Amino acid sequence: MRRDRQTLLVAAVLVIQAVAAMFFVADAIGDLAADGMTRHIAVEAMIAFALMAGVIVGAWHLRVLLAEADRRERALTVARGALADHLSARFRDWGLTTAEAEVALFALKGCDAGEIARLRGAAPGTVRAQLSSIYSKSGVSSQAGLVSLFFDDLL
Repeated sequence: MRRDRQTLLVAAVLVIQAVAAMFFVADAIGDLAADGMTRHIAVEAMIAFALMAGVIVGAWHLRVLLAEADRRERALTVARGALADHLSARFRDWGLTTAEAEVALFALKGCDAGEIARLRGAAPGTVRAQLSSIYSKSGVSSQAGLVSLFFDDLL
């Protein structure tokens, strides 16, 4: 949503610049037709055409930036999906229960046992037991070790 507003704002500024540049180009052409070529009119015409060139280059650059932003957004969506698939596969490989997989995901997000218990509506002791089981099944001894496994996979 924010990007849409920013894009709309930049597009509106480009339209205003284009209208202003066209005004100056038309004014320079009108002055040239009325008074012939003078140094003042030549400078005014060069400035007007430079403004128009700036508008054209700005519009082209905006288009390139929007295309790049769309490409990055698609890549991020793919990466998120790939990470989710990778997490699910590792959790399956370790034989985690559904509840353990949920707890492991919260642990990977940096939540401590108390936060996980609150988020899941479970007793803190239950979550600590699930974390111990997760660490045992994954071959690590702590939350940092669990996170490290996934960083290693990503690198």
